[in-house]
Amino acid sequence: MNSDRKNTSLTGHMLVLFCVLVWGVTFVSTKILLAWRSPVEIALDRFVLAYALLAIFHPVFRRLSWREEAYFFGLGLFGVTLYFLTENIALQYTQASSVGLLVSSAPLLTAFFAHFTTHDEKLSAKLIGGSLIALAGVALVMFNGSVILQLSPLGDILALSAGAAWAVYSLMLKRAGQRYGYLFLTRQVFFYGILTLLPAAWLMDYRLDLGLWLNPVQGGNMVFLGVVASALCYVAWNKAVGIIGAVKASNYIYLIPMITMLTAVLVLGERITGLGATGAALILFGVYYAEHGFNWPSFK
Repeated sequence: MNSDRKNTSLTGHMLVLFCVLVWGVTFVSTKILLAWRSPVEIALDRFVLAYALLAIFHPVFRRLSWREEAYFFGLGLFGVTLYFLTENIALQYTQASSVGLLVSSAPLLTAFFAHFTTHDEKLSAKLIGGSLIALAGVALVMFNGSVILQLSPLGDILALSAGAAWAVYSLMLKRAGQRYGYLFLTRQVFFYGILTLLPAAWLMDYRLDLGLWLNPVQGGNMVFLGVVASALCYVAWNKAVGIIGAVKASNYIYLIPMITMLTAVLVLGERITGLGATGAALILFGVYYAEHGFNWPSFK
Protein backbone atom coordinates (compact mmCIF):
# COMPACT_ATOMS: atom_id res chain seq x y z
CA MET A 1 0.00 0.00 0.00
CA ASN A 2 2.79 2.44 0.95
CA SER A 3 4.70 1.46 -2.19
CA ASP A 4 1.67 2.22 -4.38
CA ARG A 5 1.19 5.57 -2.64
CA LYS A 6 4.85 6.49 -3.19
CA ASN A 7 4.63 5.51 -6.87
CA THR A 8 1.50 7.60 -7.30
CA SER A 9 3.14 10.58 -5.59
CA LEU A 10 6.23 10.19 -7.78
CA THR A 11 3.98 10.25 -10.84
CA GLY A 12 2.47 13.54 -9.66
CA HIS A 13 5.90 15.12 -9.15
CA MET A 14 7.12 13.93 -12.57
CA LEU A 15 4.02 15.33 -14.28
CA VAL A 16 4.57 18.73 -12.66
CA LEU A 17 8.26 18.69 -13.56
CA PHE A 18 7.35 17.96 -17.18
CA CYS A 19 4.93 20.91 -17.18
CA VAL A 20 7.40 23.45 -15.81
CA LEU A 21 10.09 22.26 -18.24
CA VAL A 22 7.73 22.92 -21.14
CA TRP A 23 6.33 26.17 -19.72
CA GLY A 24 9.85 27.47 -19.20
CA VAL A 25 10.42 27.11 -22.94
CA THR A 26 7.10 28.81 -23.83
CA PHE A 27 8.44 32.25 -22.89
CA VAL A 28 11.10 31.98 -25.59
CA SER A 29 8.60 30.52 -28.06
CA THR A 30 6.14 33.34 -27.36
CA LYS A 31 8.90 35.94 -27.70
CA ILE A 32 9.61 34.63 -31.20
CA LEU A 33 5.91 34.79 -32.15
CA LEU A 34 5.48 38.33 -30.83
CA ALA A 35 7.28 39.54 -33.94
CA TRP A 36 4.12 38.66 -35.90
CA ARG A 37 1.24 38.28 -33.43
CA SER A 38 -0.13 40.16 -30.42
CA PRO A 39 -0.32 38.47 -26.99
CA VAL A 40 -4.11 38.02 -27.13
CA GLU A 41 -3.87 36.57 -30.65
CA ILE A 42 -1.27 34.05 -29.54
CA ALA A 43 -3.30 33.12 -26.45
CA LEU A 44 -6.60 32.66 -28.33
CA ASP A 45 -5.02 30.70 -31.20
CA ARG A 46 -3.17 28.30 -28.87
CA PHE A 47 -6.24 27.51 -26.77
CA VAL A 48 -8.53 27.08 -29.78
CA LEU A 49 -6.03 24.56 -31.16
CA ALA A 50 -5.77 22.83 -27.77
CA TYR A 51 -9.57 22.64 -27.38
CA ALA A 52 -9.99 21.22 -30.90
CA LEU A 53 -7.36 18.58 -30.22
CA LEU A 54 -8.99 17.47 -26.94
CA ALA A 55 -12.44 17.45 -28.57
CA ILE A 56 -11.12 15.08 -31.23
CA PHE A 57 -9.38 12.69 -28.83
CA HIS A 58 -11.99 12.90 -26.08
CA PRO A 59 -15.39 13.57 -27.73
CA VAL A 60 -17.35 12.99 -24.52
CA PHE A 61 -20.06 15.49 -23.65
CA ARG A 62 -21.96 15.48 -20.38
CA ARG A 63 -25.11 17.17 -19.24
CA LEU A 64 -24.05 19.42 -16.39
CA SER A 65 -26.01 21.47 -13.89
CA TRP A 66 -25.72 25.26 -13.94
CA ARG A 67 -23.62 25.05 -10.78
CA GLU A 68 -21.16 22.72 -12.50
CA GLU A 69 -21.05 24.94 -15.58
CA ALA A 70 -20.41 27.95 -13.33
CA TYR A 71 -17.54 26.06 -11.68
CA PHE A 72 -15.94 25.32 -15.06
CA PHE A 73 -16.53 28.94 -16.07
CA GLY A 74 -14.51 29.99 -13.02
CA LEU A 75 -11.70 27.58 -13.89
CA GLY A 76 -11.51 28.90 -17.46
CA LEU A 77 -11.70 32.51 -16.29
CA PHE A 78 -8.91 32.19 -13.70
CA GLY A 79 -6.70 29.56 -15.35
CA VAL A 80 -6.74 30.99 -18.88
CA THR A 81 -8.18 34.47 -19.36
CA LEU A 82 -7.27 36.34 -16.18
CA TYR A 83 -3.86 34.70 -15.88
CA PHE A 84 -2.74 35.39 -19.45
CA LEU A 85 -4.34 38.82 -19.84
CA THR A 86 -3.09 40.28 -16.56
CA GLU A 87 0.41 38.95 -17.20
CA ASN A 88 0.57 40.24 -20.79
CA ILE A 89 -1.04 43.63 -20.06
CA ALA A 90 1.33 44.10 -17.09
CA LEU A 91 4.24 43.93 -19.54
CA GLN A 92 2.95 47.14 -21.14
CA TYR A 93 3.23 49.08 -17.86
CA THR A 94 6.26 47.74 -16.03
CA GLN A 95 9.57 45.92 -16.56
CA ALA A 96 9.51 42.33 -17.81
CA SER A 97 11.77 41.36 -14.88
CA SER A 98 9.25 42.80 -12.42
CA VAL A 99 6.42 40.91 -14.09
CA GLY A 100 8.35 37.65 -14.00
CA LEU A 101 9.19 38.07 -10.33
CA LEU A 102 5.67 39.01 -9.23
CA VAL A 103 4.01 36.25 -11.28
CA SER A 104 6.41 33.84 -9.59
CA SER A 105 4.67 34.66 -6.33
CA ALA A 106 1.99 32.14 -7.40
CA PRO A 107 3.37 29.30 -5.18
CA LEU A 108 3.41 31.51 -2.08
CA LEU A 109 -0.08 32.82 -2.85
CA THR A 110 -1.29 29.24 -3.43
CA ALA A 111 0.10 28.14 -0.06
CA PHE A 112 -1.42 31.18 1.66
CA PHE A 113 -4.87 30.66 0.11
CA ALA A 114 -4.74 26.90 0.78
CA HIS A 115 -3.95 27.47 4.45
CA PHE A 116 -7.29 29.22 4.92
CA THR A 117 -9.44 27.22 2.49
CA THR A 118 -8.31 23.59 2.86
CA HIS A 119 -7.80 21.13 5.71
CA ASP A 120 -4.83 19.18 4.34
CA GLU A 121 -2.52 21.84 2.86
CA LYS A 122 -1.38 24.10 5.67
CA LEU A 123 1.54 26.51 5.81
CA SER A 124 4.74 25.17 7.38
CA ALA A 125 8.07 26.74 8.32
CA LYS A 126 10.02 24.76 5.71
CA LEU A 127 7.49 25.65 2.99
CA ILE A 128 7.70 29.36 3.75
CA GLY A 129 11.51 29.24 4.10
CA GLY A 130 12.01 27.25 0.90
CA SER A 131 9.61 29.51 -1.01
CA LEU A 132 11.44 32.67 0.09
CA ILE A 133 14.82 31.16 -0.86
CA ALA A 134 13.47 30.15 -4.27
CA LEU A 135 11.84 33.55 -4.77
CA ALA A 136 15.19 35.23 -4.02
CA GLY A 137 16.73 33.00 -6.68
CA VAL A 138 14.00 34.02 -9.11
CA ALA A 139 14.81 37.68 -8.41
CA LEU A 140 18.49 37.12 -9.28
CA VAL A 141 17.58 35.29 -12.49
CA MET A 142 14.93 37.81 -13.58
CA PHE A 143 16.81 41.01 -12.75
CA ASN A 144 20.11 39.52 -13.94
CA GLY A 145 22.18 41.63 -11.59
CA SER A 146 20.40 44.94 -12.21
CA VAL A 147 19.97 47.06 -9.09
CA ILE A 148 17.53 49.42 -10.81
CA LEU A 149 13.97 48.74 -9.67
CA GLN A 150 11.32 50.88 -11.33
CA LEU A 151 8.02 50.65 -9.49
CA SER A 152 4.82 50.88 -11.52
CA PRO A 153 1.75 50.41 -9.30
CA LEU A 154 -0.65 49.43 -12.11
CA GLY A 155 1.76 47.03 -13.82
CA ASP A 156 2.91 45.49 -10.54
CA ILE A 157 -0.67 44.96 -9.34
CA LEU A 158 -1.58 43.31 -12.64
CA ALA A 159 1.46 41.01 -12.45
CA LEU A 160 0.64 40.06 -8.88
CA SER A 161 -2.95 39.46 -9.98
CA ALA A 162 -1.69 36.95 -12.55
CA GLY A 163 0.01 34.96 -9.79
CA ALA A 164 -3.15 35.14 -7.70
CA ALA A 165 -5.30 33.98 -10.64
CA TRP A 166 -3.12 30.88 -11.10
CA ALA A 167 -3.22 30.20 -7.36
CA VAL A 168 -7.05 30.29 -7.36
CA TYR A 169 -7.14 28.06 -10.46
CA SER A 170 -4.85 25.46 -8.89
CA LEU A 171 -6.89 25.33 -5.68
CA MET A 172 -10.15 24.92 -7.61
CA LEU A 173 -8.70 21.97 -9.54
CA LYS A 174 -8.28 19.40 -6.79
CA ARG A 175 -11.95 18.56 -6.32
CA ALA A 176 -12.97 18.98 -9.96
CA GLY A 177 -10.37 16.68 -11.53
CA GLN A 178 -11.16 13.68 -9.36
CA ARG A 179 -14.85 14.01 -10.12
CA TYR A 180 -14.93 14.65 -13.88
CA GLY A 181 -11.76 13.13 -15.28
CA TYR A 182 -8.79 15.19 -16.44
CA LEU A 183 -9.39 15.16 -20.20
CA PHE A 184 -12.98 16.34 -19.84
CA LEU A 185 -11.97 18.84 -17.16
CA THR A 186 -9.21 20.37 -19.28
CA ARG A 187 -11.43 20.59 -22.36
CA GLN A 188 -14.09 22.43 -20.36
CA VAL A 189 -11.46 24.79 -18.94
CA PHE A 190 -10.32 25.62 -22.47
CA PHE A 191 -13.90 26.11 -23.67
CA TYR A 192 -14.65 28.71 -21.02
CA GLY A 193 -11.17 30.17 -21.34
CA ILE A 194 -11.81 30.78 -25.04
CA LEU A 195 -15.29 32.13 -24.28
CA THR A 196 -13.98 34.65 -21.75
CA LEU A 197 -11.06 35.59 -24.01
CA LEU A 198 -13.34 36.62 -26.89
CA PRO A 199 -14.34 40.04 -25.48
CA ALA A 200 -10.65 40.88 -24.91
CA ALA A 201 -9.80 39.67 -28.41
CA TRP A 202 -12.51 41.93 -29.86
CA LEU A 203 -11.35 44.95 -27.84
CA MET A 204 -7.73 44.34 -28.82
CA ASP A 205 -8.45 43.98 -32.55
CA TYR A 206 -7.82 40.25 -32.95
CA ARG A 207 -6.80 39.25 -36.49
CA LEU A 208 -7.23 35.74 -37.87
CA ASP A 209 -4.07 34.88 -39.80
CA LEU A 210 -4.20 31.39 -41.29
CA GLY A 211 -1.06 32.12 -43.30
CA LEU A 212 1.15 31.91 -40.21
CA TRP A 213 0.55 28.15 -40.02
CA LEU A 214 2.32 27.77 -43.39
CA ASN A 215 5.47 29.41 -42.06
CA PRO A 216 7.68 26.77 -40.39
CA VAL A 217 8.84 29.08 -37.58
CA GLN A 218 5.44 30.61 -36.78
CA GLY A 219 3.45 27.43 -37.36
CA GLY A 220 5.92 25.28 -35.45
CA ASN A 221 5.86 27.54 -32.41
CA MET A 222 2.05 27.75 -32.46
CA VAL A 223 1.77 23.96 -32.62
CA PHE A 224 4.18 23.70 -29.70
CA LEU A 225 2.16 26.20 -27.65
CA GLY A 226 -1.22 24.71 -28.54
CA VAL A 227 -0.50 20.98 -28.50
CA VAL A 228 2.33 20.53 -25.99
CA ALA A 229 2.21 23.57 -23.70
CA SER A 230 -1.60 23.80 -23.57
CA ALA A 231 -3.40 20.52 -24.36
CA LEU A 232 -0.79 18.13 -22.99
CA CYS A 233 0.58 20.22 -20.11
CA TYR A 234 -2.77 21.39 -18.77
CA VAL A 235 -3.99 17.78 -18.60
CA ALA A 236 -0.76 16.77 -16.87
CA TRP A 237 -0.90 19.71 -14.44
CA ASN A 238 -4.55 19.13 -13.60
CA LYS A 239 -3.87 15.48 -12.87
CA ALA A 240 -0.75 16.26 -10.82
CA VAL A 241 -2.64 18.73 -8.63
CA GLY A 242 -5.19 15.99 -7.95
CA ILE A 243 -2.38 13.66 -6.85
CA ILE A 244 0.03 15.81 -4.82
CA GLY A 245 -2.08 18.90 -4.10
CA ALA A 246 -2.02 22.50 -5.29
CA VAL A 247 0.69 23.69 -2.87
CA LYS A 248 3.32 21.06 -3.72
CA ALA A 249 2.60 21.32 -7.44
CA SER A 250 2.78 25.12 -7.45
CA ASN A 251 6.15 25.08 -5.68
CA TYR A 252 7.72 23.82 -8.92
CA ILE A 253 6.71 27.08 -10.66
CA TYR A 254 9.87 28.62 -9.19
CA LEU A 255 11.85 26.51 -11.68
CA ILE A 256 10.28 28.19 -14.73
CA PRO A 257 12.51 31.34 -14.80
CA MET A 258 15.61 29.15 -14.52
CA ILE A 259 14.45 26.96 -17.41
CA THR A 260 13.60 30.06 -19.46
CA MET A 261 17.10 31.41 -18.82
CA LEU A 262 18.73 28.17 -19.99
CA THR A 263 16.48 28.01 -23.07
CA ALA A 264 17.32 31.61 -23.97
CA VAL A 265 21.01 30.69 -23.86
CA LEU A 266 20.51 27.77 -26.26
CA VAL A 267 17.96 29.34 -28.62
CA LEU A 268 18.50 33.11 -28.48
CA GLY A 269 22.21 33.14 -27.72
CA GLU A 270 21.84 34.98 -24.42
CA ARG A 271 24.47 34.48 -21.73
CA ILE A 272 24.29 33.39 -18.10
CA THR A 273 25.86 35.80 -15.62
CA GLY A 274 27.34 34.82 -12.27
CA LEU A 275 24.29 36.21 -10.49
CA GLY A 276 22.02 34.27 -12.84
CA ALA A 277 23.82 31.02 -12.01
CA THR A 278 23.62 31.84 -8.29
CA GLY A 279 19.90 32.48 -8.68
CA ALA A 280 19.43 29.14 -10.39
CA ALA A 281 21.21 27.37 -7.52
CA LEU A 282 19.01 29.16 -4.96
CA ILE A 283 15.88 28.14 -6.87
CA LEU A 284 16.88 24.48 -6.86
CA PHE A 285 17.79 24.57 -3.17
CA GLY A 286 14.61 26.44 -2.22
CA VAL A 287 12.32 24.04 -4.09
CA TYR A 288 14.04 21.05 -2.49
CA TYR A 289 14.02 22.58 0.99
CA ALA A 290 10.30 23.46 0.77
CA GLU A 291 9.52 19.81 0.10
CA HIS A 292 12.12 17.95 2.22
CA GLY A 293 13.71 20.42 4.65
CA PHE A 294 17.26 19.34 5.58
CA ASN A 295 16.56 15.63 5.09
CA TRP A 296 19.26 15.08 2.48
CA PRO A 297 19.00 11.96 0.31
CA SER A 298 21.15 8.99 1.36
CA PHE A 299 23.32 7.19 -1.20
CA LYS A 300 24.24 4.24 1.06
